[in-house]
Amino acid sequence: MTLREVPVHTTVKVVKINGEGAFRRRIMDMGITKNSEIYVRKVAPLGDPVEITVRGYELSLRRDDAESVEVVTV
Repeated sequence: MTLREVPVHTTVKVVKINGEGAFRRRIMDMGITKNSEIYVRKVAPLGDPVEITVRGYELSLRRDDAESVEVVTV
């Protein structure tokens, strides 16, 4: 399952980040790394962006970026 598919008010754990180079580095610089826990707070009415809590701070992530993060429910 990807972060894009996670329902609101759900906590998940990152399994894998798909992508290469600068894109992957940018996602990891935001704190989204393997084994980190993410709580999905809100999803905008049209589905973009997704608001998450990771490592104690809130972050808005584009739908396309969220699709590259593979997760499992905790």
